[in-house]
Amino acid sequence: MAHPLIPQIIDLATAVAEGLGLEVVGAVFQTNQSPPVLRVDIRNPEQDTSLDDCERMSRALEAALDATDIIPDAYILEISSPGISRHLSSDREFISFKGFPVLIETTEPYEGKKSWQGKLLKRDEEAVYINQKGRSIAIPRSLITRVQLEEQS
Repeated sequence: MAHPLIPQIIDLATAVAEGLGLEVVGAVFQTNQSPPVLRVDIRNPEQDTSLDDCERMSRALEAALDATDIIPDAYILEISSPGISRHLSSDREFISFKGFPVLIETTEPYEGKKSWQGKLLKRDEEAVYINQKGRSIAIPRSLITRVQLEEQS
């Protein structure tokens, strides 16, 4: 479930990104870390997203967030690009990458493991489902900290 501040953050980030010629792809606020981490994914519609694009967005969004005080406590801001980060977060990404190998990390052990690898089957409100050697495994979303694409060799 998305953090309740995400809609406000996306609205603000979208306005900032448009002013820089960029687009916001998504945002995640990971409050289970200390300090919390706000990651905003962007893309440059004109060309491959560069490190410079991420730096410009980081500076501009940091100033905008500080001015609005949406997040009153300390946090870490990360700006990334779908081309840079292999992290899956949106419903569209979970649908697009069905069948791809993924790595799932959890906050606490689930069935004795904090790290799971398998082929992505689907995601629903309750869990992310992977195929591991022909067996479907449902990992509760409430425990998941990261779902990322595995490098294919």
